[in-house]
Amino acid sequence: MEFTSEHINSLTQMLKPPDEDSDSDCELDQRPTTYGKLGPGQIGPSAKKEQTTPKVPESKGNPKDIWGEDEVPEGSEFDTTFDPRPQPEYDMVFKQAVSSEDMFLQMGNKTPSTASCEDMVIKIKLPGTKAADLTLDVKAKFLDLRTPKYKLGLHLPHPVDHKTGKAQWDGDKEILNVTLRMQREYDFMNF
Repeated sequence: MEFTSEHINSLTQMLKPPDEDSDSDCELDQRPTTYGKLGPGQIGPSAKKEQTTPKVPESKGNPKDIWGEDEVPEGSEFDTTFDPRPQPEYDMVFKQAVSSEDMFLQMGNKTPSTASCEDMVIKIKLPGTKAADLTLDVKAKFLDLRTPKYKLGLHLPHPVDHKTGKAQWDGDKEILNVTLRMQREYDFMNF
């Protein structure tokens, strides 16, 4: 069935609000609409007359604390906004232990995705830096590296075992390799 302008006009007559004049036979594009009279303040739900103060949840810690421990992200104590040192270039690589059964026979549960990776390797390029100048601090979800020339505060994508991590300095390439074991809950994706 093909729609004609008569069909559209009769449909608009049926859908017209009851307060409009039912006798008008004006064209669709000439009909005034109430939507053209709306302003920006009339968009969305109507404003409430009473303003209520939001309820503050009771904290379990010190009553003088402004934020709870769960509200402050890990590593925020290392953030300094006025530090002029630049952030060094870095690469984050995921690593997994693969056996010959995984590679050739494909009998294991390993896949090429990062869900099968056990370790996270962060390669940080620090030109003009010596190993004695490095200060490295690793938390469960945050890596903090400071040198006289560079500063890196990196929020890690997965929780890591910060007590058993390894850091290796390559003096020829001036690259710091930080290897961290990821702590994941094992399920059908992470095995």
